[in-house]
Amino acid sequence: MQNSKTSDIKIYLMDIAQSVSEIFDFLPAQRNFFEFQKDIKTRKAVERNIEIIGEAMNRILKIDPDFPINASRKIVDTRNRIIHGYDSVSEDVLWLIIVNYLPALERQVKEFLNTTQNSAL
Repeated sequence: MQNSKTSDIKIYLMDIAQSVSEIFDFLPAQRNFFEFQKDIKTRKAVERNIEIIGEAMNRILKIDPDFPINASRKIVDTRNRIIHGYDSVSEDVLWLIIVNYLPALERQVKEFLNTTQNSAL
């Protein structure tokens, strides 16, 4: 039987996976920075989901400060920057996150969820 901390971590990992999936769903099939730059609704939706990813990661780190997700502290810092330094978040930064960091995060989270499906973290 899983303990509540393990269950909480699993819930937060599922929240991260859902938010990453939504971000990719918001983007057009042909990922194009200039289209993304012009689409304020998509940019705001991406920002919101990055906030959720960062908050979920923050909650995981409060339970297990050594949880092995790459760049976990940077994920939380990005969330804080979007929320508290909203005027300093550019489309370029969001695009960099989408293209360079979210695919790896998605793979890592799915691996954790797959390996823990029938066992404890």
